[in-house]
Order: sequence, then structure tokens, then C-alpha cells
Amino acid sequence: MIREESLLTPGDLFMHQQRQRAILSLLAREEVFPLAGKRILEVGCGSGRVLREFLSFGALHTSLAGVELQNWRLQDARAITPHLPLINADGSRLPFEDASFDLVLQFTVFSSILDNDTRRRAAAEMLRVLRPEGLALWYDFRLNPINPNTRGISPAEIRGLFPNCRFTFQRLTLAPPLARLIAPYSPTTCGLLERLRILNSHYLAAIRPQHSRSCTESP
Repeated sequence: MIREESLLTPGDLFMHQQRQRAILSLLAREEVFPLAGKRILEVGCGSGRVLREFLSFGALHTSLAGVELQNWRLQDARAITPHLPLINADGSRLPFEDASFDLVLQFTVFSSILDNDTRRRAAAEMLRVLRPEGLALWYDFRLNPINPNTRGISPAEIRGLFPNCRFTFQRLTLAPPLARLIAPYSPTTCGLLERLRILNSHYLAAIRPQHSRSCTESP
């Protein structure tokens, strides 16, 4: 069973807010705003939480789409957001035309794909449906020693999955067990530890096709 964030718990609330701040800052630097009118796809949308966040960022529900392989999670998403076009589909075979989206998202999906060939196909599909001047937004584990069903992905592996692209990387999210342990007592301490980056468990990355406008790369 996948553990969903609960914003009623201090640790999850801290991680959620920090991630939102980082995403909003990255999208601003990449000059993606305003989102209204931009077509946005999430690969592996789960219960639709990230898509709902993008609605709060200014995206239009008529321009959002999501695909999810696990039908039970898709049913939950449809129950919560019946107005969004959510499709039961495999991320390695996206049911969309080439260059259909301005922004393609993946949040903690690739770390759950243990087969290298499937990872490569899913990455290729993300690039296929992305418009030439579009942006792929990546948020995923760099390590997750607690869960044997996931495998973290390094920047070098991400570059290999998306050849001929430019990248911005940010090490993000204080390791969830630490955040959940410390945040009830001191969110400030969590913030200080997260700034050190060494204890952060995820990468947030902006990925652009090489022929698009310049994108700064940082390790």
C-alpha cells in the first residue's frame, strides 16, 4: 500500500510545504508562469494530489491530464476530481500525440520502476509528448533505503534517461523518517537540516530538450 501524505501530521505538512515552495520557485525561474492555457500532463498521477496542486498554482482544469496504471488509485482520483481527464494507461505507452503538452510531470514514479528498459521507455514517452519548448518536471527519490520496492535515481541516471536535454537539479526534502520524527517538536530544526542537503532524499529537476531555450545545469 502506498503511503499518502497527511497534511494533518507535522512532518508531512513540512515536506509538502517545502516541496511546494521549491516547485513554485523553479517554475518561476524557468518562466513557465502563468500556467493558464498551458497543457499539463502528470505521468503516474495516483490519487490526483499533484494535479490538484497545479490547479491552485493557476492551471486550468480543461488543460490538465493524468495517466495512472493502478486502477484503484485512478478510481480514488476520479472520485475526488471528476472534472479532470484521468486515464488508466501505462507510462511507457502514453495515449497522446507527439508534442501535445507544455509541461510533463513525474512525481516518485520512476523510483518504483525497477526495470531499466521500462524506465527508458517511460522517459522517451515523456519527451515524445512534450512540446519542443516545453518542460519536464521531475521529483523523485535519490535514495530510499527503507522501501525495498523502490530504487533511487541519481542525476547521472536521469541524464541518461533524457539524452540531449538540459537540466537543473535541486536536492530536496529532508528524509521523511527524520522529518516525521523532528517536525512535531521543531519545524525550524527540520528547515535547518534540509538546507544542509546531505540528509535530503529527493531530487527536484527541470528537464528541457537541448534545442529549447537555455537551462542552467547544477549538480
